[in-house]
Amino acid sequence: VNELTGSGSEGFPVRVFVCLRVSSAFQHTASFHWAKMSITSDEVNFLVYRYLQESGFSHSAFTFGIESHISQSNINGTLVPPAALISILQKGLQYVEAEISINEDGTVFDGRPIESLSLIDAVMPDVVQTRQQAFRDRLAQQQTTCTITASTSGIQSNAPKNGEATVNGEENGTHNMNNHSEPMEMDVDVEIPASKATVLRGHESEVFICAWNPVSDLLASGLYFHNHLTNNNSISTQLVLRHCIREGGQDVPSNKDVTSLDWNSDGTLLATGSYDGFARIWTKDGNLASTLGQHKGPIFALKWNKKGNCILSAGVDKTTIIWDAHTGEAKQQFPFHSAPALDVDWQNNTTFASCSTDMCIHVCRLGSDRPLKTFQGHTNEVNAIKWDPSGMLLASCSDDMTLKIWSMKQESCVHDLQAHSKEIYTIKWSPTGPSTNNPNANIMLASASFDSTVRLWDVERGVCIHTLTRHQEPVYSVAFSPDGKHLASGSFDKCVHIWNTTTGALVHSYRGTGGIFEVCWNSTGDKVGASASDGSVSCFDFSFNFK
Repeated sequence: VNELTGSGSEGFPVRVFVCLRVSSAFQHTASFHWAKMSITSDEVNFLVYRYLQESGFSHSAFTFGIESHISQSNINGTLVPPAALISILQKGLQYVEAEISINEDGTVFDGRPIESLSLIDAVMPDVVQTRQQAFRDRLAQQQTTCTITASTSGIQSNAPKNGEATVNGEENGTHNMNNHSEPMEMDVDVEIPASKATVLRGHESEVFICAWNPVSDLLASGLYFHNHLTNNNSISTQLVLRHCIREGGQDVPSNKDVTSLDWNSDGTLLATGSYDGFARIWTKDGNLASTLGQHKGPIFALKWNKKGNCILSAGVDKTTIIWDAHTGEAKQQFPFHSAPALDVDWQNNTTFASCSTDMCIHVCRLGSDRPLKTFQGHTNEVNAIKWDPSGMLLASCSDDMTLKIWSMKQESCVHDLQAHSKEIYTIKWSPTGPSTNNPNANIMLASASFDSTVRLWDVERGVCIHTLTRHQEPVYSVAFSPDGKHLASGSFDKCVHIWNTTTGALVHSYRGTGGIFEVCWNSTGDKVGASASDGSVSCFDFSFNFK
């Protein structure tokens, strides 16, 4: 039994959870059989692994995947729908409820034996007999009360049983607050037409990341380049980036997910980071230029500096590394975090910030043997950090449900923005204001949260100016258009939404076939790419006029 702690997930408020890992020896020798039903350990482990991924427990998912040998199973993850584990658990609860509702002689109780049955209730010993007896006792008491009342007054009452009040037609005044049970109705006037969307297939598992080349319509997604997406969305080439590791003197596929992608500023090279612990540099023709191998474990983030001579990476080994992009050698490793480093961002060509599950943010410089600054104030994992376009302010978001704005001029945060009701997964600055191509437009900050909302912030005043609420599941990604006038958001509800950042209005929507992990704009602002949990990558053409 592995006890893991992490951030809460959508619909599950408990923050400490337990998952069962079936030992590797048991995996090859045992399965459980009831009649024609069989449950293999590989299947159980895969469903737990997918639950951890979908709930945002990326680091726990990685550890669990390694220990349970998920990569060696023959399960096709693209065929397994989202929330599969929860679906099976719900069916199990319904079965236990059905057991409680049936007498020993096969007859059905006259009424509903239980008002609610939790998952823990369902696994308690003798739950069926205990609940049945409790219901019999309550039913007998009700019948006795009704008999006494009838003999006393002879008057029938139309009031609800047991003194229960009815409010708006619902028992006990209980309203159904679960707005995730049905997909959102798509407005016809904002729905992206099929003629403007292209779905690219080829990945065999989830695609966590995608990124457009900054100077051409070349989209990198996980293990692929998708080249030359024209106005009619025809694709002339699709290149596979073969991530291999050296074993026994031979190159073999690593079978590990790509966690991060970043193009250099002139679009000639792509850097990738992977769960196999290696960073790689590729030419835009899909050829491997360098393999960077000093991290001891998965790489969670990596970024080119603006000059294009260095790459910065962050890993589970608690370190960040600056690499020489020309030689592939590590220039300096920074061992300042006490837990896995989750994100990094350059302030300039030699100075960067990093964040970690240790709740700290360090600002470091190439050549310095200690942090220039350490920001502390978050009370849970810091998921993402981003410098504003001028490099003056640093934004951070955390599982503690807050956004914080930091300045190198002071120790405490400039703003502590509290409005989200669940964990904040990522943040993005708008490409507006001083030091941008849109200097006359006000700068904004966008935040995406597991509370299913996106918020737009006026950082100067420290206030939320728009709350975007059309998603129905956790929001994993946001991206501003190059002119800052529109924002794309992607959620596990399978929807990509395009918003007007001035009015907060929803202007375009698309529902795909898998939960959306990443959205990104091309450099000209007329195309959006989105990667999904079912292995699909979608591209939307906005060369037609925005509303």
